[in-house]
Amino acid sequence: MGKLDDKVAIVTGAGQGIGEGIARSFAREGAKVVVAEIDENSGSATVEALAGIGAEALFVHTDVGDKSSVRAMVDTTLARFGRVHVLVNNAQGLTMLGRVEHKSDDDFALSLSTGLYGTLWAMQAVYPGMRDQGGGSIINLASLNGINAHKFSVDYNATKEAIRALSRTAAAEWGRHDIRVNILAPGAATPAAVAFFEANPETAEEIQKMIPLGHLGDPETEIAPVAVFLASEDARYVTGNTIYADGGGHINGVPWHPDLPEEPLGG
Repeated sequence: MGKLDDKVAIVTGAGQGIGEGIARSFAREGAKVVVAEIDENSGSATVEALAGIGAEALFVHTDVGDKSSVRAMVDTTLARFGRVHVLVNNAQGLTMLGRVEHKSDDDFALSLSTGLYGTLWAMQAVYPGMRDQGGGSIINLASLNGINAHKFSVDYNATKEAIRALSRTAAAEWGRHDIRVNILAPGAATPAAVAFFEANPETAEEIQKMIPLGHLGDPETEIAPVAVFLASEDARYVTGNTIYADGGGHINGVPWHPDLPEEPLGG
């Protein structure tokens, strides 16, 4: 018996990194998994991998920065499986690093549309069904970038902190329907983090020394189990919380990037 037997879970951005790790872990625990991903190749590859371990999975092409696409993601899930028990809002668009004074309206528009609004739209879309079925679990991804105020990603940071506020408010309002809303703050060895470490080995070494457990977490074996807990009945009395799966990185305010010049990148 798995912890998520017969549960239906949507995981956005499940084509790689944390989203893929969560999708795999959910599937191993018995969930039917909807892989909501903008990249068809990686999304389809995740579905094939889940089928390979005997799970029922569905790829839905999803642009979390487009409201109609997010709503279609939920409608397609309901048409196929009838219910949504778990929603994981993981996908988020990224912009170039830059100082606060150089960040553009377009940077903020991309971050907010794919992060804050994408999360809100998905939550609103699953709410009626979760309410009527007597509950559900929503897991929204935060970031140590926002929590620790990492430099050069102010649009991303602000978006992630807004998601935390959204999540806590929804937890307060929706608790009467047994809809739990929690925030997962990971410190994961995502493809982007691995690429950054490879390009900046000295910085990578300094960062890992500041993490009490000494390394970034593996998305599947060290981050995803926390999502499984939050999605399961084991967490039935847990809501409105930020759960850190970061090896203790939030304790020391671990930085991520070397300094940037005063002039904007590329000009």
